[in-house]
Amino acid sequence: MTEVRPIAAAPASLWERDEELAAVERVIDSLCAGRTSSGSVLLIRGEAGFGKTALLTQTRRLAEERGCTVWSARGGETLRSVPFNVVRQLLQPALLSLMPEEAREYLGDWYDIAGPALGIADPGERQADPQGVCDGLVAAVRRLARRDWPLVLMVDDAHWADQETLRWLAAFAERLDDLSVLVVVARRPGEATTESDRLLETVASAAGHPVTSLSALTPEATAVLTRATLGEHADAPFCREVWAVTGGNPYETVELLAKVRDSEMEPSEGSANELRELNRSARGGGLVARLEELGIDATRFAWAAAILGTDISVDLVARLATLKPDKATLCAELLRNARILTDSDAEDDELEFVHPLIATAVYDSIPDALRTAMHGIAAQLVTDSGLGAAAASRHLLQVHPDDDEELVEQLREAAREHLLVGAPDAARRCLERALLEPPTPEVHARVLFELGCATLLTAPAKTIGHLQTALALPGLEGAARVDAVVRLSQALMHNNQLEEAVRTVEAEAARHEEGPARLRLQAVQYTWEGLYPGEATSPGRSERLAALAATCTGRDNSERALLILRGFDAMARGESAEEIGEVCDRALVNGRLAPGLGWTDTEWGLELPLMLASAYAFTDRLDRAEALYTEALRTYETAGWSGGHLALAHAYVGLGHRRRGRLREAETSLRESLRLAERVGRGLPLYWSATCNLVDTLLARGHVEEAWAIAEQYGFAPPYPSTIVLPDPRSVRGRLLLAVGRTKEGINELDAAEKAAAVRGHHNPVLVPWAADLARALAVEDPVRAAQLATDLRRHAERLGTDTAIGEALRCAAALETGQRAVRLAAQAVAYLEASPCQYEHAAARVEYGIAARSVAELNRGLALARSCGADGLVAQAREVLETGRGLR
Repeated sequence: MTEVRPIAAAPASLWERDEELAAVERVIDSLCAGRTSSGSVLLIRGEAGFGKTALLTQTRRLAEERGCTVWSARGGETLRSVPFNVVRQLLQPALLSLMPEEAREYLGDWYDIAGPALGIADPGERQADPQGVCDGLVAAVRRLARRDWPLVLMVDDAHWADQETLRWLAAFAERLDDLSVLVVVARRPGEATTESDRLLETVASAAGHPVTSLSALTPEATAVLTRATLGEHADAPFCREVWAVTGGNPYETVELLAKVRDSEMEPSEGSANELRELNRSARGGGLVARLEELGIDATRFAWAAAILGTDISVDLVARLATLKPDKATLCAELLRNARILTDSDAEDDELEFVHPLIATAVYDSIPDALRTAMHGIAAQLVTDSGLGAAAASRHLLQVHPDDDEELVEQLREAAREHLLVGAPDAARRCLERALLEPPTPEVHARVLFELGCATLLTAPAKTIGHLQTALALPGLEGAARVDAVVRLSQALMHNNQLEEAVRTVEAEAARHEEGPARLRLQAVQYTWEGLYPGEATSPGRSERLAALAATCTGRDNSERALLILRGFDAMARGESAEEIGEVCDRALVNGRLAPGLGWTDTEWGLELPLMLASAYAFTDRLDRAEALYTEALRTYETAGWSGGHLALAHAYVGLGHRRRGRLREAETSLRESLRLAERVGRGLPLYWSATCNLVDTLLARGHVEEAWAIAEQYGFAPPYPSTIVLPDPRSVRGRLLLAVGRTKEGINELDAAEKAAAVRGHHNPVLVPWAADLARALAVEDPVRAAQLATDLRRHAERLGTDTAIGEALRCAAALETGQRAVRLAAQAVAYLEASPCQYEHAAARVEYGIAARSVAELNRGLALARSCGADGLVAQAREVLETGRGLR
């Protein structure tokens, strides 16, 4: 602040804001410099009344003068529970100006995902993925921004914005490098919730400019403003008292001076002692007293407007305040004249409070019982308007509990609507409020079950309590009870309570007679034991699973689930690949996943189709595996599931590319998986899947230093997760340590992999590839053990019976031999791997055979294969031998 005077023609609330306005002009000029300019965020922070809104208003004027399109929105203290409220304000005008087909064209594939959250499309029948909706909103704004450049987005009172909007805003602010958009955000310090404050800090960290923190007016500026308003005859003691009374708060200063002018008070030292009382009438109890002076009708009108908070039309306020139209119009005029309400848009007759401080004071002044009753009436008005239960829910949340069955049903319906648009937190609030009513005994358990489903992904510990309580109450029987037990087991798994999850479904299965319900519970139990083997695995599990699956023909999803589990278990144990394929094929319907067992079906979850695809992937049925992995990716992208599900899909598509030998494509998919996994959180199984496969792929490419850097950056080291990660992370970590020259550590890691595999009974040498690397590492130090490892590896490979497994075992054996025996074994490895779908392994075998046989022709064939795979290390190895030509024929 360098000058006392305001910018010419600027409102009084912009006094001493020269530096801030100059900053605004700079970012607008930068935005308008060209479409290639980077986007930026300008964060304005200031206490209530410090002129944030005035600065935004001036920003709009300056931007529009330069030909910018400006979209604006504002948070509301009583509207924080309304999901997507602020982002809807921001985007709806632009979207509603389009014809429906135009909106579809602009939003493309995101229309059905983001459209319901924006209120421009009906929701689907399936619960929306919150991360997918957030990404859809980011994509929507990015597409619209390119159409409406130069674009300025303004969010006022962001500390009161709903969390769904803030989640979008944080994600959008981080993706402005290639988008020419200016985002201006104004907030008060210290008034956001913990989660909202975290998201706002993310926005602040994305700002390319220092945070603009507004300060109070100086005594000198207050004096100049006082004389500009009241006249040059205002004396110095009076001006100093104006500053002392208001603390230099610009809004309070302007309001106080307006009241001085209206009261015709003499601006002199003699009347300065009256300023404090006059200032009190502008806020808090003084404002309430002033409001009451306008009469009971005007007071009721103001109360009704404060209850509504948004879309404050004279007609709607009149209905809530039970006033006739002519009386309501008169009240609105009185409140305008009293500087309590102001026109927001004369064309549609909407009103708003002059300042949020006034709105808060009016809302707080409503007697508690009356405020509750008015919220109830407002909820009915919203419902009668056809806006749905979700729109009414913010009012329903404020109604006192009163054993109202209808209210419980309204809140349950609102929760369902919130889930369909991707707002699980809003659904949770509705269901928690429904429990306070409370529900009747007949529906109490179902409400708890629904609450548990709503909190499953965000608060598994709370979900456990809700579902355990629900199962202890009457009301959940038959299929609903089985659903609740399955969800409870999922929550226990998410909360790292493995053994309890297994025992929960096991105990419930024992309560049922033979039939579909029991079969489903058994399948879930075997699923958890299969994915999280170890101490929770019951003795003889594999044998029992095999016996149970032998009776299954795949006539329903419970039987198909058991067949998948049997196929995956047999694959991990290294049983006959041919038999594994037959079992897995019986789980399909006409070669496809059965309805109800798909990637987005919630009854069984994504674990089963992943296990099925992986059983194919590690038994050389890569055609089936890749088709399933690709289907998963396409399904999640179409459905807008862009959180953990999409991260896993990319990881497994990358695994499919890696198995096939398309190493460049594998690296691309796995890096995208890791990017998505970072948003979900480190330490989860999906995070390990992405990291492990990326390290494995980089090693195959010969990019050892990069593989080590990835491992260091993303914590690819012990302790390992209890879940199965494909391929085995200990084996991959051991291979990495050997590659970087940390041989002793690598051998120790591979020894640990051997022990862990033995405990789990996992003997598929392609899934758990520790043996070949350990044998090579011990070839000189302990040749006897190395030879035994190679023999055991060959035995396990032949038991599995795939070309890849046998070929890899022969490669290992050849590496331990010399002379013609090494050549013969290498030739046999080539023969098997040539028939294998795994081209990287084939390329490695060709190069090794070419070196052993001293054959230029074989080396050239290996070199060509290595190039096609993207195996740069193999390419370099083959070229070095060919260029030196030592001993080649």
